[in-house]
Parts: sequence; structure tokens; C-alpha cells
Amino acid sequence: QVQLVESGGGLVQAGGSLRLSCAASGLTFGSYKMGWFRQVPGKEREFVAAISRSGSTTYYADSVKGRFTISRDNAKNTVYLQMNSLKPEDTAVYYCAASTLYSATRRANDYIYWGQGTQVTVSS
Repeated sequence: QVQLVESGGGLVQAGGSLRLSCAASGLTFGSYKMGWFRQVPGKEREFVAAISRSGSTTYYADSVKGRFTISRDNAKNTVYLQMNSLKPEDTAVYYCAASTLYSATRRANDYIYWGQGTQVTVSS
């Protein structure tokens, strides 16, 4: 049974930092491209960042480029999202996701496994 479990969310002031983690089990982690998405109530799930299987290539939404960093540790079956210079508009539930598609990056439909999400709230 595949499980993706996010952690590290919380309440932070604008300008602060958080590091999200997503621990994977039940799958060959290194065979999956990993992504982070976020969602606020009433809106579609939004792409945040993705990372290739080896970790050598990363992708970011324009809204987070230069502030967020995605990384992975295949030995620990874990993907991370370091979030710096947080803004109130970053407030959302953050989800990690796994895809077998080489081409998968920004489309949520390309990801087949999802975590339960972790809340990030940035106060002004």
C-alpha cells in the first residue's frame, strides 16, 4: 500500500520559513517524479514544484521561484520543500504527489499518488 505522509506545516509570520517533508512508503521511491501542490478552499489545486527521479532537475511555479526549494533524499524515501520569505498568499494546504510519467510536471492529473496534505498558514 502506497503512502505519502506530509509533515512540517504550521503557522508562521510573513517573511518566515518552513520546511515541509513528505515520507513515502510502499513504492520504489526513486522511480517516481515527485511534486508539491497546494490548494485553498474554492480553488483548484495549484502546482508549486517538482523534482526528477534523480533530483538533478527541478521545476517551480513562477509564484514561488527564488523562494522555495524542492529536494529529495532517495535513501530516505523523502521529498522536501524548503519555503523561505513566506507571504500570506502562500497560505494553503500543501500536498506531495508521485508520478510515474517522465513528462509529468505541473498537471495534477499526471500524479497518481497523493498525501493527505499539511496546512501552511502565513500571517501578515
